[in-house]
This record gives sequence, C-alpha cells and structure tokens, in this order.
Amino acid sequence: MGTQEGLRLVEKDEGGVDRAFRADVLDGLSQSQKAIPARWLYDDAGSQLFEDITQVPEYYPTRAETQILTEEGESFAKMIGPGMAVVEFGSGSSVKTPLLLSAIEPAAYVPLDIAGDFLRAAAADLAQKFPGLPVYPVEADFMRRVELPGEVADLPKLGFFPGSTIGNMVARTAVDLLRNMRETLGTGAQLLIGMDLIKDEAVLKAAYDDAGGVTAQFNCNLLRRINRELGGDIPVGSLHHEARWNDRFARIEMHLVADGDIAFAVDGQRFTMDRGETIHTENSHKFDRRSANTLLLAGGWEPRQRWLDGEERFSLILAEARPARTAP
Repeated sequence: MGTQEGLRLVEKDEGGVDRAFRADVLDGLSQSQKAIPARWLYDDAGSQLFEDITQVPEYYPTRAETQILTEEGESFAKMIGPGMAVVEFGSGSSVKTPLLLSAIEPAAYVPLDIAGDFLRAAAADLAQKFPGLPVYPVEADFMRRVELPGEVADLPKLGFFPGSTIGNMVARTAVDLLRNMRETLGTGAQLLIGMDLIKDEAVLKAAYDDAGGVTAQFNCNLLRRINRELGGDIPVGSLHHEARWNDRFARIEMHLVADGDIAFAVDGQRFTMDRGETIHTENSHKFDRRSANTLLLAGGWEPRQRWLDGEERFSLILAEARPARTAP
C-alpha cells in the first residue's frame, strides 16, 4: 500500500499563514530577551538546510545515531517486537527511519511534521522503499496532542523521536511534549528517543557553528521566513549567527546577533534591536544518564533500555508509557 495524501492539522489564516507562527513571532520579538521557538526554523527551506547540516563534518549527532540504528537492529527487534504502528514526531526527511523499519517489521508508519510539502515528499519516498507498508503522513504541530489516523487506532504504537530534538526545549516544555506524546500514543505505547550527551565544549560549539556556514544559513532562514510570511522587513544582512555554550543549563544556544542598531516591522508591528542584542532561536540541551531518565519519568515514560554509539557521544533510549502509579 502506498502513502496516503495526509491529514492537515495546522491552523492557518485566510492568507495561508500558520496562526501559531504569527503569535509566537510577535510575542517573542516583544520580550526583553527576544526569542522564537526552534520549531519555526523548519519550514521547507529550513528542513532542507537542516538535512544539509547533518552532512557537515562537525555535526556528529546524525552519524552517531545512525551507527546505533545500524548496529543494534537485532536488539531493537527483540525489545520492541513486530506489528507496531511507528509514529515519528517531526519526521523531516525520514533518513534514519528505514534503519528502524527494516529492523522491527512494523505494521504501519505515521510521520508527523509541520512542514507539509517536505513531509509528503519524504513519505512518498519512504513508501517506495517499503511498498508493503501503509504510510499515513499527518501535517501537524506535534508539540500538541495529535489525533492519529483511524487506520492505526487498534495497533500497538511505537513513538520515534530521533535526533535529540527533545534537547531543543527547556525542561518544562520538554515534559509537556513527552506528556502530549503519551496522550497521542496511549498507555502501553513505547517511545524510542534520541538524546545527545554532554561532552567537550569545543566539539559542541563546532557542531552548531560549522566552518562552511550551513548552520548560519539555517538560523538566518528564520528571518527570511518571517519577512516572507509575515510581511516583515528585517534587515537579514545586519544580523549574524552565533553558537554559545551555557554550562549552567548544559546546552548550546543559537542566537541571531544584531551587528548594529536596527529597526524593522513584522505584521505591522515595529521593533528595534540595539547592537549586540540577540534573538534566541534554539537550545540544544545535552544529557547524562540521570538527567535523561529524570526527564522521561517526568513526562510519563519509564526508561527500559539505553544504547550508545562507539564513541559514547549519543544515546538512544527506549521507554514505555506504563500505567500511572500513585504510590511507590
């Protein structure tokens, strides 16, 4: 069975603009520390730029996670079992997905992503690689509870959230997401999630500020998206990309830094930035075993197994949505 046309669960206005995107941008630019949620980096152009980032020499997470998925297939099959509806949150190009699908004999695949055109193209490509596998793409903001297609309602669920995307969120938001995933998948579901590990600061900073400038293009694409979709006139060339390590919160931060005093409008509202002022666009939190387990447990997921790549740079964790307990 081939790919389905896909469900659309993104609320857009009469001009075709995502209402949540407009609200987040206008609210974020109004704060004393300007900040825009990282998920808005991923329009179709941003999604492609991120795929380019995964190929640069400095960006180790994709290679490390791919190594785990390649080498641990038998272990995944044993722990997870066959017949699952694999629900991938923020599927992007689904590059890593075939490695998992080949290992566990799934019954269906449901990719969720906010970038609709990119989602449908990737889903169609994957359906060609797995011609006997039903594929049901859903265009949705996975930060909220998602209604899954009825075709998978009675199947056991495996959530797949690779790439350490969970690290893009502050703890409160990450816990909310994990709880929403639990609501989407249901009690008894499993979750295979990627989490990047704490390591040398120089390695981390290089991974988010590559010498070729691909990550800088990715970050600045957000400004171009704002100008295009929200009628903005941000002077894109007057801001530059910067990656910072924040040891207190164990995270890499991405910022867009004003090179001088600037003024601009977005959706009819005026904003100013002083030289050196920043728009905080992304966090990438790094974890150790204890912090990873604590985060999962807070979101309603009990860790079952953990795999590392050969250099112990990255982890994949399998967790289960056990019934809630009110006592030890």
